[in-house]
Amino acid sequence: MTTARITDSHCHLDFPDFDAERAEIVDRAVAAGVHRMVTICTRLRLEPQVRAIAEAHAPVFYAAGTHPMSAADEPMATVEDLVALAAHPKFVGIGESGLDYHYTADSAERQRQSLRVHIEAAQETGLPLIIHARAADEDMATILTEGHRHRPYACVMHCFSSGAGLARAALDLGFYLSMSGIAAFPKSRELRDIFAAAPLDRILVETDSPYLAPPPYRGKRNEPAYSVHTAQVGADLFGLDLAEFAAATEANFDRLFAKAAAWKPAA
Repeated sequence: MTTARITDSHCHLDFPDFDAERAEIVDRAVAAGVHRMVTICTRLRLEPQVRAIAEAHAPVFYAAGTHPMSAADEPMATVEDLVALAAHPKFVGIGESGLDYHYTADSAERQRQSLRVHIEAAQETGLPLIIHARAADEDMATILTEGHRHRPYACVMHCFSSGAGLARAALDLGFYLSMSGIAAFPKSRELRDIFAAAPLDRILVETDSPYLAPPPYRGKRNEPAYSVHTAQVGADLFGLDLAEFAAATEANFDRLFAKAAAWKPAA
């Protein structure tokens, strides 16, 4: 579909939505120019299944953490747990972690505790932190900034859909903003403006599949191949053609996810 090379920096290939055709999903992504995918484990007890997907498919890398919406239901992760997982050659990020006060505000304190654990793991491993943020902009900016002031770390604000203030706080820390299908929705003009105002060298592309399919697939199951459509929206925002925008986001991914960029398949 395109000769541009794109990385889907955030998807959930272990979710049951993909059980019937996981290998085909990966193949379709590669055929569409999506030559790498990072599949995200959201509950550490499921890490073995997510790891197995990355091991089975050369284009797939993985990350693991405790999603903030699961923080109240899962055992508290430890820094030691996350550092141990990071020894795997295809484990390339810490998270997703973060704060979600939209659905799970009742567990806010436990979410904040969990987030600080994940920040420390990112600091210890040198791997990028992967952040989920919803309806918690002020606390998120405060905790990320305090942690970075104590000891710098790298980070991506995954599926960024928060306000301009949190975007600026993240960018000021040297962090990255990841563009999902939300940015392609017709009513997301304000969000597109936030991305357009950001430096091009801080933008990533993702699907967050199976969720948030961009047009023309909105309302259907999302999959990594569809990140091409979000990338086209990004290209339009920056006044670039798709190949130019894809090349920029590839360079950004390689810089942030240096472990994935350096990985070589076994001979």
